[in-house]
Order: sequence, then structure tokens, then C-alpha cells
Amino acid sequence: MNAVVTGGCGFVGCNLVAYLLELGWTVTVFDNLSREGATANLAWLRRLGTNQFIFQHGDVRNVFDIESLIARRKPDVIFHLAGQVAMTTSMESPRRDFEINVLGSINVLEAVRQHSPSTAIVYSSSNKVYGNLQLDLVETETRYTPRQLLHGIDENAKLEFQTPYGCSKGAADQYMLDYARSFDLKTVVFRHSTIYGGRQFATVDQGWVGWFCRKALELKNDPNAAPFTISGDGKQVRDLLHVNDAVRCYVAAFEAITKVRGEAFNIGGGLENSMSLLVLFSFLEDQLAVKLRFQQLPWRQSDQKYFVADIAKATRSFKWSPEMGFRRGIESALAWEEQISQACQPQRM
Repeated sequence: MNAVVTGGCGFVGCNLVAYLLELGWTVTVFDNLSREGATANLAWLRRLGTNQFIFQHGDVRNVFDIESLIARRKPDVIFHLAGQVAMTTSMESPRRDFEINVLGSINVLEAVRQHSPSTAIVYSSSNKVYGNLQLDLVETETRYTPRQLLHGIDENAKLEFQTPYGCSKGAADQYMLDYARSFDLKTVVFRHSTIYGGRQFATVDQGWVGWFCRKALELKNDPNAAPFTISGDGKQVRDLLHVNDAVRCYVAAFEAITKVRGEAFNIGGGLENSMSLLVLFSFLEDQLAVKLRFQQLPWRQSDQKYFVADIAKATRSFKWSPEMGFRRGIESALAWEEQISQACQPQRM
């Protein structure tokens, strides 16, 4: 197989590239290296030592960059992961958010339509396309729980784009689906909940599991460290999907692309891997024997109080389900954050 991974030096992208190389694929990574940690992930991929790995510096906003690549490579599949990924950043710069997420996705679609129409496109969308989700929730001591929706939120939920990020991801999501209808392209869309795991360089704006693992380790190493902050009351719930399961999902969908083309799927860890911030904090306290201290900030705009993906459609359509439970997954995330921390320690003379 011959694949292109846009954003292939990002968190999910580099894990996917490593997995594809392990399967024996030829992989071209297309990335502008603007994301924190991207150059480190590129160096890691190069150390895998395979001549089936190709790197091309480029930007999806530049139509000539992506068009020349697709015309030349004519890949079997493009895993389109390049994107602006933080809601807060989209509020600061809506135009940049639009250009990366919408214009960049149109450039990918048009390059395929004009130069390689048999190429499949697997697109990474977001649960934010569903907006606030006006759910009937019960508030407990540690989390919000819906009175109904026993299996989570499925793809029949109403689309409601909110915040520039929700609008840009939602627009690209719908373009992907429409190009399957209008131009017979082989596209598939994944609306993700929380993805976490190794090679993620989390920030306060994006990658909350990794970020709070880092904050917990900082408090363990320095009990006098300042408390960290959270937005909202900490009872908001997401289902956690380990990156290893996410990349398996992408490949499984591509292998079933004839069946799933033009479809959208809600993808996450499912109910058994769902937790609130407060539940995560309790788990980290037990794992690290530390007491976490935090301060509450106002809720972020359009922050869903509850999102757990109903993954039944994906399981039926291409026989995928998560394998990594949250306990083992969070332990691996802690190990990764510890590795980053040690790498950043100043060298003694």
C-alpha cells in the first residue's frame, strides 16, 4: 500500500505512520512542522530506519504543495489529519482556523478529484460538530450522566456547529461526505471524542489527558508547585480512546472503504472508557500517591458537559472496537509524560 498522511508529524499522525510502516506500507508524510513536538516526532519517525518512509515539507493551505504531491504519488489512501485542533485557538484567529481546516481540506479533495480519483480519503473530524448537545443530564458528585442514551451518542445526533472550530471542522466534515455523493470519491469521516497516548505534546488548550498527567507528575515531583487550573466544574465527561486503537480504526475503515465510503462514524473509547476530569484526577492520585490541587475557571464556550461515542456503527461496518482499557492507557500516557519531563531536565556539568 502507498499512503499519504497529512499532519503526519502530529500526535495521531506519527503513531499512524509508525503503524503503517510496521505493516510494510510506503508512507509519505506531509507536514509543515508548525505544531509543538512535530520536529521531535519527525526525528523519531526517521529513527525507525526504513526506506519506505518519505517526508515532504508542505502546507495544506498551499494548493500547489498538496496538488503536486497527489499528482505525483497517486496514493491508495490519504489519511487527512492536518488541522487546527484547539477551540481556544480558533476563537483567537478564526480566519487561520478556517484556512487550515476548511480550505486545506478542499485542497486535498480537489487534488484527489482532479489527479487521483481512485484515492481514498480518511478524515479526522470532531465531536464538536454536534455543538452543546442539549442532553437531559443527572449531576452526581463526580460526573454528569444522561438519563437516556445508555450506549452513548450516535451519528443521528443533530449537527450544530458552534465556535469557529466547530464550524471549520463541521464544514470540512460535510465537504468530505458530499464529495462522495457529488463526485463519487471514496471518503470516510471520523467524529472523534478524546484521543490520548504516547508522542502527544499536550498543551493547556488541547490534549487534556496528557496535560493533566503532566500536572500530576509536576505536583508529585514538587509538592509546593502551584495548583493547576481547570475550566468548568470538572464533572464534564468524555470517552477516552487510546491512539493505538485510533490508528487501527483508520486502517480498518480503509480496508472496508467500498462499504463505508460516504459515511460518518462516531469514534471513541465507549462507555467503559468514559470519565470526567474529577474521575481522572482521582485515578492519578491513586497511581502517583499525590494530592492534586486545582483552581476552577469559567466554562469554555460550547464545552460539552457530556460526550461518549456510541461506536456500534463502526463495529458493525468494519469490525472495529477499542482494545486498550483506560487503566493501561493512562499508565502509558504517564510513562510518556515522564519521558518528556526527563528529556527536558538540564544536563549537569
